[in-house]
Amino acid sequence: MSLRELARVVQTSEVTVRRDVRALEAEGLLDRRHGGAVLPGGFTRESGFPQKSHLATAEKTAIADLAAGLVEEGEAIVVGAGTTTQELARRLARVPGLTVVTNSLLVAQALAHANRVEVVMTGGTLRGSNYALVGSGAEQSLQGLRVSKAFLSGSGLTAERGLSTSNMLSASVDRALVQAAAEVVVLADHGKLGADTMFQTVPTDLITRLVTDEPPAHDDRAGTELQALADQGVQISVAGPSGHPVGEQPPTRGDRRRDVPLPGPRRGQAPGGGATPLRSTALTGDQQGPERAARVADLRRR
Repeated sequence: MSLRELARVVQTSEVTVRRDVRALEAEGLLDRRHGGAVLPGGFTRESGFPQKSHLATAEKTAIADLAAGLVEEGEAIVVGAGTTTQELARRLARVPGLTVVTNSLLVAQALAHANRVEVVMTGGTLRGSNYALVGSGAEQSLQGLRVSKAFLSGSGLTAERGLSTSNMLSASVDRALVQAAAEVVVLADHGKLGADTMFQTVPTDLITRLVTDEPPAHDDRAGTELQALADQGVQISVAGPSGHPVGEQPPTRGDRRRDVPLPGPRRGQAPGGGATPLRSTALTGDQQGPERAARVADLRRR
């Protein structure tokens, strides 16, 4: 069930429900998932498109707005299946000269009337729960393909295992999409951070960038997972409510390990109206205990 539905049923606020869900998870009575909770041991459970489309809609919109800024005119990219990538596709319709390879009917539909965008569909067998093409046909059609970026979503993301999903066929196609791209960009709202599901799709060392939303101040799990991902070299872009970057570092060449700014205030804008790159405020691995807690508290105040 979603947090919103739980709050409606028990007639209380989502903030209260979120706290209660954390307590129930600690007792082993349920597992938290992005935007809601499931019965324990739900590694193989997966919500269908109607349920997913109503979860974390504001967060998905902000993430899609920020991710669209990573795509340049004339690029060739792959976009995987998912409700967040569907939101991204709606914004990519305005990028001229773009070529999008996808196994998602929802992504293709969002770009169907974009005159300056070429859409290439994979083959495969239709999986009705998420309107995606999967199976050997989809994977074979991706062989020999090379694009600049892959934009993927999933059911969960941890620093230990990377991106994962609940379906084996979807995971296999996502791995083929990753093999075709020079860079891998994961789109995941804060509710997916720390969630782990059955099938790994992208190991952490292959993730170039994570685009996410700003976790609530009380969500320690998401904050801890962001830090762990940054420690492993993943660039982190955090979108505010309006889709502008709350925390982001400029791209650099060389060593893939980079510090990541944690969520904080927007520091102003560059002359062209874009966001000014923010100073890195990542916590290092040796900042533990009281020192780390004090710094996190200071970041939240700012």
